[in-house]
Amino acid sequence: MVIYVLSFGPLRTGQLQRSMPGISKKMLTQTLRELEADQLLSRKVHQVVPPAVEYSLTELGQKFVEPLLALYDWAEANFVLLDKVERNRAASGQAEIVEDESEALPLS
Repeated sequence: MVIYVLSFGPLRTGQLQRSMPGISKKMLTQTLRELEADQLLSRKVHQVVPPAVEYSLTELGQKFVEPLLALYDWAEANFVLLDKVERNRAASGQAEIVEDESEALPLS
């Protein structure tokens, strides 16, 4: 989600948090640190009072946006089947075995 939000341009921490309702400050901070360590985003500290920190995608992070959106589109297109698989897994305690090949997820 952070990568998607930053794909529209650099944002400060507060702006990021407001754009993702429900995320705690702790979880956002942890996610930002991990993405920075993975070199998917950069952190720029502006020398003002109070200090302002701005996050933006690195070149590597920008290259990740397209496959991320493709994965989102795939999940959205297969939501009904994925939900059915998850419900069956939860009910049986294991992954669903597809009996009808017409219900199998497409490989491409």
